[in-house]
Amino acid sequence: MAGAAAHLAPHSGSATRFEANLATRDTAWVKVAVLGIGLTYFAVFLLLPLVAVFVEAFRKGWEAYLAALVEPDALSAIKLTLIAAAISVPLNIVFGVSAAWAIAKFDFPGKHLLITFIDLPFSVSPVVAGLIYVLIFGAQGWFGTWLSDNDIKVIFAVPGIVLATIFVTFPFVARELIPLMQAQGRDEEEAAITLGASGWQTFWRVTLPNVKWGLLYGVILCNARAMGEFGAVSVVSGHIRGETNTMPLHVEILYNEYQFAAAFAVASLLALLALVTLSIKTYIEWRAGLSTSEEKTL
Repeated sequence: MAGAAAHLAPHSGSATRFEANLATRDTAWVKVAVLGIGLTYFAVFLLLPLVAVFVEAFRKGWEAYLAALVEPDALSAIKLTLIAAAISVPLNIVFGVSAAWAIAKFDFPGKHLLITFIDLPFSVSPVVAGLIYVLIFGAQGWFGTWLSDNDIKVIFAVPGIVLATIFVTFPFVARELIPLMQAQGRDEEEAAITLGASGWQTFWRVTLPNVKWGLLYGVILCNARAMGEFGAVSVVSGHIRGETNTMPLHVEILYNEYQFAAAFAVASLLALLALVTLSIKTYIEWRAGLSTSEEKTL
């Protein structure tokens, strides 16, 4: 029996190696197929449209491209987009950091309700969000009469655009920081307080440095969404050329007027901002991974 077992052992090992090689070949084939499908999807639905935007933008040459960007309505749209982002992003940073710190570090009544409200803009259509602000601040809205009597314009004005932008972008910073702060726990903060640090000192010297890369990542995403928002801003803006049109709205108007070269020129600027955002995002992820590796090494 022992001899028979010894005689069969090599064949058994050969069969095992054959099965392993077959599994490896199958795995390699599956990897190639999945990679091919992924790259094809990326090329057709992401890369090709992006290339098409720049090709159409420069179809009539540099002079036409620059003329479309320096046109007064385009400059006004660019300026308004930057103003909306410059106001909404810092406010969302304050809210996001505060909410994340409270949720991750403390227990309080209504904690789960707050988390639900943070996720609300992800589930509500931006158009619905814009209609809500019209219902509240419009001429026939809840505060419309009071606003009109005091000569305050919210809807079809910059304040309405800023409010709509804040609504659709406020989850991004908080949603990046909450899981990060929860994963880090409370040990370091409690140690700092035990050593005599105040709550403010603990936040600036312990909590914030630990989440700086996550915070930057959230800010980048928030800024990108603020500059590219269309639905909610479209409802509250009124589409007043040179006054309440942001860059996405200006692109829509130019396209509807068959000014394709100008429309794609402004769209290419938005695409360029998206590429810059992607580059910064990639750099932040790399630095965050490098910092994590260094911490593990230490």
